[in-house]
Amino acid sequence: MPKIDLAAIPQTNASGYPPPYADQVRGRLYRKLAAIAGIEDFGVTHVVLEPGAWSGQRHWHEGEDELVIMLSGEAVLVDDHGETLVRAGDIAAFPKGDGNGHVFQNRTDEPCVLVAIGKVAASDCHYPDIDLHLFDGLGFRRKDGSAC
Repeated sequence: MPKIDLAAIPQTNASGYPPPYADQVRGRLYRKLAAIAGIEDFGVTHVVLEPGAWSGQRHWHEGEDELVIMLSGEAVLVDDHGETLVRAGDIAAFPKGDGNGHVFQNRTDEPCVLVAIGKVAASDCHYPDIDLHLFDGLGFRRKDGSAC
């Protein structure tokens, strides 16, 4: 059956961010859906941001297009253009390689829910506000390439 039973998929708040960069995502709960659904060509993540949580650190990908659909609640999209309120039904798109660092922040007292669609495998990822870079195949490093 094509319908995905979200309740049957455990949420996680695991983060690959090294300290102290994981602090902002402690209230981010997510489920990876693509593999469970048998989808191989793109990744799909169901994300719940508890009050105060961020979707990640502000970032952009060299080789990954991203599309984010807000399902419920609201968050503030922080990117190179400033801050934009995003509510249920809104969609944001981030073309690969565009250099527009972005993050969703829940600044409300209620959880918000979004779906992020992108690449299955990681690509080089840049973090303009912090000394962090995700190197495809090497994981997180400082911007100079040294270990965190």
